[in-house]
Amino acid sequence: MNDNDERARAYPLQWPIGRPRAKYRHGAKFRRETDFGRQLLKPAEGARRVLDELDRLGGRNIVVSTNVRPRGLAEAEEPANPQDPGAAVYFLLEGKQHCLACDKWDRVADNLAAIAAHVDAVRRQLRMGVADSAAQVFAGFAALPAIRQWWEILGVARNAPREEIKRRHRELAALHHPDRGGDAGKMAEVNEAVAAAERERAA
Repeated sequence: MNDNDERARAYPLQWPIGRPRAKYRHGAKFRRETDFGRQLLKPAEGARRVLDELDRLGGRNIVVSTNVRPRGLAEAEEPANPQDPGAAVYFLLEGKQHCLACDKWDRVADNLAAIAAHVDAVRRQLRMGVADSAAQVFAGFAALPAIRQWWEILGVARNAPREEIKRRHRELAALHHPDRGGDAGKMAEVNEAVAAAERERAA
């Protein structure tokens, strides 16, 4: 991992706008070798795999976003597994912003490890000559919006009470709802911001 790893966190999870969520989640797939046999990955180990793979690929400004608090993600013994175990990783590649996200698995560590495995597979494709550049392979993950925190999207303080958040949601829905001539993308962003606020309070 690079020297910026501990600062490269976004909590709570900043799921990319417009990316569908998994309907069903599956049990743990990824393991690590220890002196006591194969054991489940911890969140910090999943994050380490992602950062290592993106470093090898040439990714820059890497931000790992999950619902594990940053301190917990860094602690080796952290057992955290929030209700929403999704993971999203934002990074720059050849000057363009990309995002890889996964919530197929029921543990944060496994979703991070799945993203790392995907990046490793891309690097293998490049070595085999299947694609001309990493940017070509990641074309479908490009042009995603920069990370904005839920309170920035809603225009409230992070410690705003639920009633204020609900009121602001109604105001923004009146402005952005497609049925009222608004923009569907902005409406989706507002809805995800409200969901992120609820997840943060439930964590």
